[in-house]
Amino acid sequence: MIFTRKSFLGLAGATALATALGAVPALAQDVTLRMHQFLPPQANVPNLILYPWADQVEEASGGRIKIERYPAMQLGGKPPELMDQAIDGVADIVWTVVGYTPGRFPSTEVFELPFMMSDARAASSAYWQMFEKHMKDTEFADVKILGTWVHGPGAIHASKEVRTPADMEGLKVRGGSRLANELLSKTGATPVGMPVPAIPEALSKGVVDGVTIPWEVTGALKVPELVGHHTEFEGNALYTLTFVLAMNKDKFDSLDPELQQVIEDNSGLEFSIFAGGTMQDADGPSRDAAVAAGNNIVTVSGDDLESWRTVSQPIYDEWIAEMDGKGIDGQALIDEARSLMDAYQQ
Repeated sequence: MIFTRKSFLGLAGATALATALGAVPALAQDVTLRMHQFLPPQANVPNLILYPWADQVEEASGGRIKIERYPAMQLGGKPPELMDQAIDGVADIVWTVVGYTPGRFPSTEVFELPFMMSDARAASSAYWQMFEKHMKDTEFADVKILGTWVHGPGAIHASKEVRTPADMEGLKVRGGSRLANELLSKTGATPVGMPVPAIPEALSKGVVDGVTIPWEVTGALKVPELVGHHTEFEGNALYTLTFVLAMNKDKFDSLDPELQQVIEDNSGLEFSIFAGGTMQDADGPSRDAAVAAGNNIVTVSGDDLESWRTVSQPIYDEWIAEMDGKGIDGQALIDEARSLMDAYQQ
C-alpha cells in the first residue's frame, strides 16, 4: 500500500461499498488496541497521520481490529514515558519523540545532527532502512516498531528577531532533543527541556523566549499568537526530530497471523515516508498563518548561514566520539544516512 491521502480515502470508500453490497462478511471484533500520544486530536499528526493509519488498519482487517485513540496523554503519564508504556503494555501502540529519552536510542540521533537533512521523505526513508539494519534488534529490541520518521526542516520561533547565532545569546529556548539543546548552548542560548504540550504556557508566562519546533505544529500550539518572529534556514535544516510509532511486542505476537499481516502491510517503509512527508507538507499552511498574522519571518542564507554551520560543526565531532564510546561507528552512520537520502532524491 502506498500511503497518500488519496489511498486512505479510496480504501475507505471501497470498503464501505463492499460492505453495503455484502461482499465483506461480518466478522466478530477480535482485538481492541489502545493508541496513546501526546498531542491534541486536532493537531496535524493525529489528524493527518495516526488516525488515518488507524482507520486503514481497521478497514483492512474487516473490522476485526479496533483501535481506540487516546490523545493528549489521556491514559496517564507524561510524554517521556510513552516508550515505556508501549514496552510495558500500558498502551498497545504509542507515537512518541525518540529524543524524549535522551541517549536511549543513540543511532536515531544521526538524523538530528545540525544541517543533516533537507527533505522529510528522504530522511524518513533512510531512517526506516537504517532502523531495519542497525536498530531493530538492538536499540529497539523490546518493542515492535511500525514506523520511523522525521518532521520537516526545523525553525526557531522567538520573541525577538534571530538571524545569527549571536542573536541567540541570553535567550531561554525550548529544545526538542539532546542535540538541539547542545546546539542552543553553543549559540549562547539557555536550553530548556519540555514536551511539546507545555510550550504555549511556557511562552505566555515567559518561562522561555523561544522554541524549536517545526512549522506544522505551530498552529495547534498557537505559537504565532505568542511570538512575533520566526527563523528558517535555506538549504539543509538546522535540525529535525526523530519519531517512532511503536507497538507492544507481546500484543503484536498475540494477534492471529492474518491480523499481524494487516498491521505489517500498513507499516514500514512506505508508511514512514508518508508520515514524514505529511508532516512536512503541513508546514506550508502553518507558515502561511504566521504570514497572515503579520509576523516577521527571517530566512537565513549566505554568510549568516555559514556562521550557524561554524557553530554547529563541533557537535559532529563530539557526537562521533560519543558513538565510538558506545561501540557505534558514528561516522559510518552519517555517511550511510547521507547516501540513502541522496539516493532517494535522485
